[in-house]
Parts: sequence; C-alpha cells; structure tokens
Amino acid sequence: MKNPSRGTLAFAAGLALAPVCAAAETTYEHLLKPEPQNWLSVHRTYDAHRFSPLDAINKANAGDLRLKFAIGIGGSSGNESLEATPLVEDGFMYLVDGWGAVYKIDLRSGKAGRVVWKMDPGQEKAGRHRGVALWGNLVISTTGKDGRVVATSKDTGQIVWDRNLRDQPEVELSSAPLALRDRIIVGASGGDQGVRDWIVSLDPATGEVQWKTYSIPAPGEPGSETWKDKVNAWQTGGGAFYVTGSYDPDTNLTYWGSGNPVPGYDAARRPGDNLYTSSALAFDASTGKIAWHFQYTPNDNHDYDETGTHLIIDAKIDGVDRKLLSHAGRNGFQYILDRGNGQFLKATQYVSKVTWTKGIDQKTGKPVDYDPAGGVQVYAEGVSANDDKVKRRVCPDTAGGGNLWPASYSRRTSTLYLPTLEGCADVTPDYTAHVAGKFAGGSTVSPERTTSAIVAVDPATGEKKARVELPYPDWAGMLSTQGGLVMTAQLDGTISAFDDQTLAELWKVNVGVGINAPPMSFAIDGRQYIAIASGLWRNAKGKLSRAPEMKNLANQTMVFVFGL
Repeated sequence: MKNPSRGTLAFAAGLALAPVCAAAETTYEHLLKPEPQNWLSVHRTYDAHRFSPLDAINKANAGDLRLKFAIGIGGSSGNESLEATPLVEDGFMYLVDGWGAVYKIDLRSGKAGRVVWKMDPGQEKAGRHRGVALWGNLVISTTGKDGRVVATSKDTGQIVWDRNLRDQPEVELSSAPLALRDRIIVGASGGDQGVRDWIVSLDPATGEVQWKTYSIPAPGEPGSETWKDKVNAWQTGGGAFYVTGSYDPDTNLTYWGSGNPVPGYDAARRPGDNLYTSSALAFDASTGKIAWHFQYTPNDNHDYDETGTHLIIDAKIDGVDRKLLSHAGRNGFQYILDRGNGQFLKATQYVSKVTWTKGIDQKTGKPVDYDPAGGVQVYAEGVSANDDKVKRRVCPDTAGGGNLWPASYSRRTSTLYLPTLEGCADVTPDYTAHVAGKFAGGSTVSPERTTSAIVAVDPATGEKKARVELPYPDWAGMLSTQGGLVMTAQLDGTISAFDDQTLAELWKVNVGVGINAPPMSFAIDGRQYIAIASGLWRNAKGKLSRAPEMKNLANQTMVFVFGL
C-alpha cells in the first residue's frame, strides 16, 4: 500500500498531550560522550559497544522486570518490520518505521509513550530501516528504496532538507546514518539486486554531498585488477553497507563492513578476489579515502556479507597495549584486527559448525584453502562448488554466523557477547539468474531447523568464556549493561536477560510477536528502562519455517518498554 502523498509529508499539531519544550541541540560532544540516561546514536557510542552504563536494573532485581507500556508503530500493512534501535534523548524517543516515517515520542511520564509528531516522507514502498541519527536540532533518516536522506526538525517535525541519492534503480538506504562533528555518513545497500554500492558524506546543515566512495572500484582504480571477468561485473558488483559503522575520533577513521560480491552464488561470473567486498574498510572521515582494508572471504560465493558491527576495543595482547577492531564474521569466525593499519591479529571459530573452509591461516588471516593464483575459489567445498545447478551444503547458513544483528562489548567484564545463528544452507548456483533487480546468481534454502546461541569471548585471546544455546534464531543482537546483564531477543518473541559472567538466564518474557530489532536502555528521573521493537522482516520469519509451532506467529510493529 502506498503511503500518503508528498503533500502531507509532515504533521505535528494536535498530537502532543502535554506541552513540549524546545529540544536541546545534540552536539558532537554529546555524541562523543552521551549522558548515562541517553542513547543518542544507533550503537549508543562511536565504538559500537552497545553498552549501557546504567545499573538500576541488575542481576539482583532483573527477575522483577515488568512491561511498563507499549507503543504501536507503523502503517496499515501487516507485513511491515521494525529493525531500528530507538534513540532516547532527555525523555524523548526517536524512531523510524518501515515506511520511513519518523516519530518523536514523549516518554517522560514513565507510564506511556505519547507521539509528539510523526514525519511521513511519502516513501513509495515499505522497506527496511535500522534507525535514525541526531545532529544539532535535526533527526536524520533515510527512505529505503526511494534513496533519500531527510533532515527533520526535532521541535516541529517539519522537513528541513530532503536529499535524493538514488543513482541506481535498485539502490537502497537501510543503515542508520552516522552523525559526526561536521558530517553525516550514509551507506548504500541493495547489492544483491545488482547495485554498485557506496558510502557518502553529507553536510548536516544542507544535505549537500561532501564526498562519495564506491566499494567496487572502476577499471583503472586500485583494486580493479581483482575483478578479472570480461562481463563488466564491477558495474553490478554489490559490496553493500547496511549496518552503521563505528568511528575513532583520535584518528578520524570510520570503520564499515562491506557486503558480498554479486552475483552472490555464482563466483564463476566474477573471477578474482573482488575487492572491496566482504571486507573491513577504514575510511578517512574527512575525504572518504580508503585508509586500509582487510578482506575476510575473497571471491565469496556464500553470500557472506561482512557488514556487521566492527567494534573498537583497547586491550592487551601478549602484554602489549593494542588498539583493536573486533568483528564477528558472517563466515563463522571472530576476527581481531589492528584498527590503525588493518593488520590481521587473530581469528577463532565461534559458531558450532563450519564446512566451507578448513580454517583461517593465523599468519595471513586468509582461509587456509585460499588459492592466491586462482581466479575462482572453491575453498574446502571441492571443484564443483561453483558449478551451474549443482547443490551443495554450506555451514554456517548463508544468513551467516553473524550478520546485521549487533554484538556488544561490556566495559564491566571486558568481554564480547556474540549472537550466533546456528544452521546450514543448501546453495544452488544458477548461471541464468543475472537479470536487472535480481542478481543473486542462484538460490539458498535452510534444510533443517535454525537455532542460535550467545557466545562470550575474550577479545584479546579469542577464548570462549561461556556459551548458551537458544531454541530460535537470534536476529535482534545484544545489549550489555553496567548492572551485569546481557539482553537479547529471538524470532519467536522471547526477550531474555542473562548474567554477564555465566550467561545464566535471569529473566525472560514472550511478547507473542516476532523480534528482529536490538534492545537498548535509557533512564528517566533515575528510573532505568529497557526498550525493544517488534515486527519481522520476511527473510527473518523464513528462518522459522522448520519450526512448525511458529507457523501462525503473528506480526505486529510495536515498541515494548520494560522496567522495575
């Protein structure tokens, strides 16, 4: 169903039930060091830790958590999803729905969430949105496949500027924007539909483009020699950015993971390593220049996007202080890199089963079966791995061990908490599947029930400190807190809190609707709350297809708020 016309883009009058003062500006200093009660950016802090310093809800009282109130979000379609992390600033929540509509919600009573205004950008189709950004007196959002970035006044809900970045028919903007001191960083996705993806910097005050860098180099540019085909595969090469990057203010580098090369399951069409896909990329935030890269899976033919969170961590390795970048790979391995230069330091398997490779070379970081002279990689899967119409079993599942669901790093325990998807997939390449808007190059099916786990990992050593199995897939991601909690949710609607040292379950509730959005925490007048959004994306719900008891699971887009 199409949303209202552009003539009704924004409205504010009549929605507030109580007087609302002018919103304070969100300064760079606030984004750099948010107050404990606030959650001002998608990962809360630039280091992407998704850690709350609040401790009013803790191990001793987590069992007393109760639903305080819920907020209905979204349009009229029953197939919408919410994947966004709500932002909270001084008692007001900012959230985007599947239609790209942005809400300002008054939470100050602690008893209900009242919509102050709703900005409707007139997005043509429902899509996927993972959050908004705050900058100054603006809320910055995107419009999915419309390819627009919109700045809305925090006070009035009126659009201040609207910038169209849609340079290709299938380009999509799904990641939350990243707000820095003097720029807004936005990543493009839609790679599986044949998009040559990019990352762009905009002027926050006007929306003017400051720089734009493609993840797929054009002929003659550095990295173009790794596209050895004769069909101009680089033009539709993928390399999506659909999870918001992290940022190191000391070096002015922003770290983003890129998606798989396209076509995803037909590597024979694009021989070579296919830079800069399935990689960690460090961009100079001022210029967009790639400072360094590290490619996880060259010539990937498993759809192993590596867009998931890249966490900034300082730790000792072998007694030496190191500045690290941590990433839970979709390919099943947890990686540690030097964030200054991209040097590979360590990789350890964190999912239960890996079959596509026999392991990671601890000197190079490449799969041990990688052939640097080979144009098309087969890794441990044999010579038929890329053959047309030949089905093969791939572990982990093509959805990956890690993916868009974020990890968390607790400053209390100095431990990583990784949400894993546990399962395998049957992949069948199809050489005919190279048409505009559908560039997968084959198909994937999960033949058995898919489950998940939470794995606690020491980032310096890769040692697994604890693990807990979950019966349904975890597409939500993690929250850790100073109160000693680790929180997440499953696709069946179960929200849980675990002990951050033992991963013993301390509390859970099932809300009856599926969840694929991350939890977050905020406080009002000293009272701490946990918030999480519901509403399943179709691919997420598909992971429940082998769980017959979930056949009739309802779908509803809500925000649930819990407290003591």
